[in-house]
Amino acid sequence: MISPLPLVMIAAAIGAALLGFAFVRSGVRWFLGLGLGAVAGGAGSMLFMIPLDYCTFAAERKPYEAEFGFLLVGIGMAVVLIPVGWISLRLLRGESLMSTASQPTQGTFRHWWIAIPLLAPTITILVLFLYYPSIETVRLSAHLSRLGAKREAFVCTTNYTRLVENSDYLDVVIRTMYISAAIVVLSMVLSLLIATMAYLPIRGASIYRTLLIWPNAISPAVAGLIFLLIFNPLGGIIDHVLGSAFRLGWTNDPKVAPWTIIIASVWKSMGYNILFYIAGLQNVPKDLIEAGAIDGAGLIRRFTHIVLPMLSPITFFLIITNMTYAFFDTYATIDYLTPGGGPLESTNTMMYQVAQLGVFGERADLGKAAAQSIVLFVMVIGMTIVSFRTGGRQVTYGA
Repeated sequence: MISPLPLVMIAAAIGAALLGFAFVRSGVRWFLGLGLGAVAGGAGSMLFMIPLDYCTFAAERKPYEAEFGFLLVGIGMAVVLIPVGWISLRLLRGESLMSTASQPTQGTFRHWWIAIPLLAPTITILVLFLYYPSIETVRLSAHLSRLGAKREAFVCTTNYTRLVENSDYLDVVIRTMYISAAIVVLSMVLSLLIATMAYLPIRGASIYRTLLIWPNAISPAVAGLIFLLIFNPLGGIIDHVLGSAFRLGWTNDPKVAPWTIIIASVWKSMGYNILFYIAGLQNVPKDLIEAGAIDGAGLIRRFTHIVLPMLSPITFFLIITNMTYAFFDTYATIDYLTPGGGPLESTNTMMYQVAQLGVFGERADLGKAAAQSIVLFVMVIGMTIVSFRTGGRQVTYGA
């Protein structure tokens, strides 16, 4: 058992060292950095540990649970230290917390408190439907809680640590990654290809573009029903057209069923992507394309060196939105096309498993479902941050 006091003291010392060093480099009074860092580091170390009652460091816990506890301590310290250091440094240097360049010179409120009643409806909705459910999900993830049960039992981080021991969950994660990656890549590539062709000056272009975009208005559940009619092994349109010699078992074969989900999801998301790509193609300066043609650049070279860089902001935005759709919004499509995530759980993704485990399962376990939903959320947030850190630097804004 690790005592909380030494842990807090070590965290305070680390926080003092980090902020003290940051203050010295910024030419600000270093002793203030030591004090603020000590307070912020100690408080951050308790951010997650007090609700958990330091249970991860109990004697009966396994070694990797203690390692998970240290990770939570580090995350808590970062959550507190980073904003405290940034705000205090700007204030001590006499800088504003907001960029003055982005502040409007007209239309501002005479008194700051006037904005509070105007923002109250939005804040109320956010608290009721975003912040409170998020906090409740975190709380449930540390409990053994059944849907409809009157009592709950505190289980510390067991709902998380059991995922490490569960090899089946690793298979679900890998399956989710490759299905989501296939949806994102195929939908982006095909949408750009179709948008480029739809942008050409042809007769009836507006009608053609409208027909391409309308699948975006269909819900994932309806998309699942449509493709169930197409790929149904008993009376589907595809098997009827191809004949018995080319039947692949679209929803019955574990190797083919994931691709059925991918095809349906790609078709569902392509309308959204095409809409943005057509709008982006309209903003590509024609004089740049003409200049490339005059310089001898071929069609493919003009597309890769002029059009694609000009579309990079839209492409980057669509990568993030398609990634969110692939991870979170494919549940209904899977449920209608391959009920139960079958066959042999070949289409069971992380989001589908969360819903089945926490709501629709025989023993609806809200605690385990909450823990898995947080793992999925953190994973998507991490991938989004990596995308901003890597792909975001390659985005070209303007000509």
